[in-house]
Amino acid sequence: MRVFLIVCISILGYTTHGQSFISEIQPETITYKSIDTVKLNLHIYKPLNFNKNKMYNCIVFFHGGGWNGGNYKAFQRQSRYLASRGMIAISADYRLKNIHGTTPFDAVEDAKSAIRYVRKHAKDLSVNPNMIASGGGSAGGHLAAACGNIDGLEGPCEDLSISSKPNALILFNPVYDNSKNGFGYARMNGRYIEISPLHNVTKGAPPTIVFFGTKDKTTPVASSRLYENKMKTVGSRCDLFLYEGAEHAFFNKGDYFIDTLRKVDAFLVSLGYLKGEPTI
Repeated sequence: MRVFLIVCISILGYTTHGQSFISEIQPETITYKSIDTVKLNLHIYKPLNFNKNKMYNCIVFFHGGGWNGGNYKAFQRQSRYLASRGMIAISADYRLKNIHGTTPFDAVEDAKSAIRYVRKHAKDLSVNPNMIASGGGSAGGHLAAACGNIDGLEGPCEDLSISSKPNALILFNPVYDNSKNGFGYARMNGRYIEISPLHNVTKGAPPTIVFFGTKDKTTPVASSRLYENKMKTVGSRCDLFLYEGAEHAFFNKGDYFIDTLRKVDAFLVSLGYLKGEPTI
């Protein structure tokens, strides 16, 4: 099995030494939102055989960084891989405290704007508006989960007739819980219940896959089990994978990267976003 994986990875141009794979898939960048002088972009990865007359299933990623920093490249390897499998993958910018002096609430507004933009412009982007998944790591996982579970927290001048809710969620050590038991409580100014995905799971929550390391010291592992229980209580699918001994942000490293991406692939196949066997 080990030999087979190495052969597949070599075909994609990726090695466990950290080289990027499918490097010929380069993102196109468009602006989805402007606030004063700030322009927020979508970085769009398309299949190499992209046909503008076809309709593609899509995923929108949000990077981590505690709502403070980070950039879209955090998910460029996952984006390139999923584009190679026939999806359109998008990595979205959003406002950050270290650059824009903003709050997590502003970040959620931007995440919702990004998904709404993709759905509103689905025809121009060749995207199926009913098959838009969202994913992210850490604070980016929080943004994806907030879009999937929380009503409100929309920015001004948004067209609320177009949904900002993704149809599926792919979450890597996400910030679920913004209470005192979770992460980011001090930054919520007493409004944690409004923005905490764990406290807003309701019937109709999108099917979700979650990856967590059992030694994560940043985001409490207990929140993942609570979220799983709440999802099952409301009748929604939640596939939780715990990685023994793994720490925060483990999913972008070595064999963890390969294993989590294969599970993401299988999850998307089960929902009809992809077809066939994984190529990694």
